[in-house]
Amino acid sequence: MKRITIIFFLIADCVYGQQHPISFATKKEFTEVSQQLKTNELLNTSFVNIKNEVDPYLNTDVDVPYPKDPAGGYTHDQHKFLYNLMFNAGLMYQLTGNVKYADLVKNILLKYAKLNPLLKNHPQATSSSPGRLFWQALNDANWLVYAGLAYDLVNEQITNEDKKTIAEKAFAPIVNYFVVDQKQWFNLIHNHAVWATAGVGIVGIACNNDNYLQMALYGTEKDGKAGYIANLDGLFSPDGYYNEGPYYTRYALLPFYLFANAINHVKPELKIFEYRNRILKKALDVALQLTNTNGEFFSFNDALKDKTYQSNEVVNAVDFAWQAYGYDSSYLPVCKAQNRVVLCKGGADISAALNKLKTKKIFYPYTSAEYKDGADGKKGGVAVLRAGSANNLSTLIYKYSSHGLSHGHYDKLNIQYYDKGNEVLQDYGAVRYINIEQKWGGRYLPETNSYAQQTIAHNTITVDEKSHYNGTEKISELNHANKMYGNVNGKNLKVMAAMDDHAYSHVKLFRTVYMITIPGTEKTIVADIFKTQSDSVHQYDLPFNFLGTVMSTSFKYHYNSNLNSLGNSNGYQHLWVEGATEKVAPFTQFTYLNHKTFYTISTLSTDSMQVFFTRIGAKDSNFNLRRDPSYILRAKNKNQTFVNVIEPHGSFNPITEIAVNSKSSVIAIEKMEDNPSFTAMKIKTKEGDILIIQCNDDNNPDHQHTISINGMDMKWSGPYYVTFNNIKLQ
Repeated sequence: MKRITIIFFLIADCVYGQQHPISFATKKEFTEVSQQLKTNELLNTSFVNIKNEVDPYLNTDVDVPYPKDPAGGYTHDQHKFLYNLMFNAGLMYQLTGNVKYADLVKNILLKYAKLNPLLKNHPQATSSSPGRLFWQALNDANWLVYAGLAYDLVNEQITNEDKKTIAEKAFAPIVNYFVVDQKQWFNLIHNHAVWATAGVGIVGIACNNDNYLQMALYGTEKDGKAGYIANLDGLFSPDGYYNEGPYYTRYALLPFYLFANAINHVKPELKIFEYRNRILKKALDVALQLTNTNGEFFSFNDALKDKTYQSNEVVNAVDFAWQAYGYDSSYLPVCKAQNRVVLCKGGADISAALNKLKTKKIFYPYTSAEYKDGADGKKGGVAVLRAGSANNLSTLIYKYSSHGLSHGHYDKLNIQYYDKGNEVLQDYGAVRYINIEQKWGGRYLPETNSYAQQTIAHNTITVDEKSHYNGTEKISELNHANKMYGNVNGKNLKVMAAMDDHAYSHVKLFRTVYMITIPGTEKTIVADIFKTQSDSVHQYDLPFNFLGTVMSTSFKYHYNSNLNSLGNSNGYQHLWVEGATEKVAPFTQFTYLNHKTFYTISTLSTDSMQVFFTRIGAKDSNFNLRRDPSYILRAKNKNQTFVNVIEPHGSFNPITEIAVNSKSSVIAIEKMEDNPSFTAMKIKTKEGDILIIQCNDDNNPDHQHTISINGMDMKWSGPYYVTFNNIKLQ
C-alpha cells in the first residue's frame, strides 16, 4: 500500500514527464548553475544581489494588502514587489536548498489564497480590461507569470493540502477571471494577451493543469485562433519586426521567452524555439537593432524614452535565447552593458563567455536594415539607415508601417534621426509617467491622445491641420504605407522611398530619404525629398522636431512675446508659436547645437513657404508635456515638393570654448527638374556637388531612363540616380 501511495504521488506530480521544477529550469539545470557560482564572477554577483534582496524577508510576516491604489500607490507597488520576491525566493531555494526560501513563497501564496477569492474589479480600474489585484488586468497577468514560476520552483516543499488550496484559491480566481470574464481580452492578438497566456500556461504547468496549458497555447476555444501560438503568428512579421514597435517589443519579449522556455521543457515536441523559422530569435535581434548606441529603444509609437536593453525583459530574453540557440557573439556587448545575468543555464554560459573578454572594449554590431511589417510582411515597414561605426554612428529611422494596434500613432512616412548616440530629430513617444501616482495613477495621460499620437508631433507632413486618417484608429488600422524602392546596403548611398495615398482622401504623399556618405570623408548627410500630389490647394506642414539650442538662421523671423497656439485641435492646440516668418528666400538654413555637435537643416524653399518656431506646452495646465521645440515648414499648393538636407557638422568644446566647423558646408540646393515623372536636385557643398535624380512614377529597377539637364543627357537605370562630382554613388 505504501508503494502504491508513492507511485500515485509521482504520477500526479509528473503530468509532463518530469518532476518540478520544470517551468523556469529543471533540477539538472539548477545543478549546473550552482556548480558555477564559485568560479563564474558575474553569475555569482547576480546570485548574491538577488539573495541580499530576499534574505531580509525570511522569517517575517509579509504584508499582502487588499488592493486599492492606482499605479505608484502602496498596494500596487506592494503586489508588484511580492511577485518578484516570491520568484526570487524560489530561485534561492533551488540554488541553496534552504527551505526557508520555500516557506516564504508558500506563506505568501497562502495569503493570496485568502485574498484572491474576495476580489472584484479594482477600485481604480479605468480600462476595458480591469484587474483584480491591480488597476488593469495586464498587471494581474504579470503577477500570474511570476507567482506561477515561484510556485513551480518550491512545489516539492508544499504539502498536497496546501497545493490544493493555492491552486484553487490563489490561482484559479485569476485564471477564471481571464478566460471567462475577460475572455475577449485573453483571446486578443496583443502584448496584453501574450502576458495573459504566458501566466495561465505557466500556472497550468505549475499546477499540473493541462486545460490551462491548452487554453494558453491555443485560446479559450482551443482552436488556435487565439492564444500564445496565434500571437507568435500575428504580432511578428517574417523578419521578426513586432507590430507595436520596439518599446513594446521589449515588454513582450519577457513573456514570449519565459513561456517558450517552459513549453520547451514540458512539450519539447512543439519545438517552440524553432517555430516560424526561429521567429523568437529574429524578434530579439530586430529589437536590439532598433536601439540607439546607448541601448535606448527608438521611441516611435507609444514609447517612453530612456528604456534600454538593460531592462529586465531583455536580460531574460537574451539569456534564454543564448540557452536555446547557442553562442552568439553579437549579444556580448549587450550582456556586458546589462552587467547581470539570469540564474539559468543561458545566464551561466553568458557569464563564462564574458569572463574571456575581460576588459576588451566591444560594440554591438549595428547594421542598416529594412524590416517589413505585418504577419505576412506586406504592411509596409521600417527602414534603419546607418553610417559610421562604434559610437560615431548616424542613424535615420524611416517609418512607413501599419498603425501598430492600440499603441500605434498616426504618422505615415515619419523619420527620426540619431547621431553619436544622441537624439537629434525626435519622435515624442507617449505622455506617461509610469507608476508615478501623482500623474494620473501612472497611466497614459490624456495628452498622449491630444498631442503625442497626432501627426503634427512627428516629422512628417500634416495636411490642413488634420492628422493622418483623421486621427481614427479603426481606419488607420486598416491601412499602411507602401515601400516604392530602396537599398539599405550601399557603401556611400542608402535609399528608401515609400508612399501613402490613404492618409488623406485627396492627397498622395511620397517621401524618399537618401543617406549619403561623401567619398573620401567621414561626412554623412541626409537628403529628404517629400512630395505631395493633389487636385486642389492644401496647407502642408512639415515639422522637424529638433532637440537642441537654436544657433542661427539665414532668414529673419518675428519673435512672439505674446504666445498663441498654432491651431485649435489635432495637436496644434498644444504648440506655442514662438517665432514665425511671412515668407522665406528660395534657400534657407537653420542651425542648432545638440550635445556638442552642430546640425543644419538646409531647405529649398518655395514662394508660399513660411517657417514657424514652436514649443510644446500650450493648453497643458497640468504640465504633462515636455517643453520641446519644433521647426515647421508650411506651404500652400496643390502639388508641393519639400527638399531638405540634414547635416551634422563640427563640434563645440565647452572646456576649451572652441567651436570647430560651426557653419554648414551646404552652399545651395538647386531644382533641376520637378514634374510627375522626375525630380532632380543638385546639392552644392564645400566638398563638391551631389546630384539626385529620382523617378516619381516608375519603380522598376530594370527600366532605363534619359532626361536632359542643362543641355546634358543623363542616362541611368532604376528609380534613382545619385552622383558626387559626376561619379555615381553606390
